[in-house]
Amino acid sequence: MKLKNKSAMIAVTAMAAGAALTLSACGGQAAGTAVGQASSTATGAAGSDQAPFVLYSAMGYDAPVVKAFTAATGIQVKLVDDSTGPLLTKIAAEKNNPQWTAFWADGDTAFASLDQQGQLLPYTPAAPYTPAGQSVVPGDHSYIPTGVTTVPAVIYNAAKTSAVPTSLADLSGSEYTGKVGMNDPSQSGPTYPLIAGVMNQLGGVDQGKKMFSDLKSNGMKVYPTNGDTLHALETGQIQYGMIQSSAALAEVLKVKPTADFQPKVASLSASTLLPGVFGIDKNAPATAQEQAKKFADFVLSPAGQEAMKNGNPDGDSLFWPIISGITPAAGVPSFPAGYQHIDPFAWGPRQADIVSWFDSNIK
Repeated sequence: MKLKNKSAMIAVTAMAAGAALTLSACGGQAAGTAVGQASSTATGAAGSDQAPFVLYSAMGYDAPVVKAFTAATGIQVKLVDDSTGPLLTKIAAEKNNPQWTAFWADGDTAFASLDQQGQLLPYTPAAPYTPAGQSVVPGDHSYIPTGVTTVPAVIYNAAKTSAVPTSLADLSGSEYTGKVGMNDPSQSGPTYPLIAGVMNQLGGVDQGKKMFSDLKSNGMKVYPTNGDTLHALETGQIQYGMIQSSAALAEVLKVKPTADFQPKVASLSASTLLPGVFGIDKNAPATAQEQAKKFADFVLSPAGQEAMKNGNPDGDSLFWPIISGITPAAGVPSFPAGYQHIDPFAWGPRQADIVSWFDSNIK
């Protein structure tokens, strides 16, 4: 989301990059490629003179984490900061001549697709994952989870309504007619995982399609991204929004309640984990790969986790740590008691078809 959560603008470009590059991620900061930190002058691998560690990232806290990593290790990083969709498009375009060493974004379906294409270098950091963290580590260790948020979190205006939903089915009831909004999965990164999670929870694609059709029949509105859905909530166009948990929490933390607007967050009975994920390019120079492994180790260390927690306090920093002994940032509630993790290797390849159906039938 644009609470400095850059992975929001997924969209058609990423879908065009190939069904194989199915993606997911959080909402997004306006992108525009930027290069952060100094370019690498590290000694290259395999006989090359230089092999810079190039990090493609859509995480709101990436620049502060890179700065902390360089301070701790002396390793320079060339940071290419953009939204998830453009970065995935870039990765797809560079498939035969990759320019990236590692990729960091919310959502594991895109990484599962990269793994299925043989583009990721397996790596297993010696990090003490919590049970929730262990649940999102892939069996082949082709990518590395770094934290989690959830979808959907329901943000609502307590100044205008007292009804608090506890399940998605509640939102299709008469009490919520014309009051619910959500993001467009062709533009908002977290929204495809949200939809896939609903389908998974209800037992399949057809059951999920019926749920979203019921919500549409009940007057549900669709907005481009988290920021647009939150604006609709703030201006009274809707009273409930289904978005990523970090975006909802940021809204609650940054908005001073008034007589007309008091944002609060409700968790549904079983939300879907949306892991932040780091992956290393299998075809990158060996020296750069080793630097990327050290970066992964740092991110999962107490110092790296602190840099993540402090780097984007109004957005992506509002995640749940998945490393034992690490507490979340101030304002983040207890980890949800009920959650699911969808199989990214099963749901990733379905993204193009499901988003196309949503575009044709729900928007």
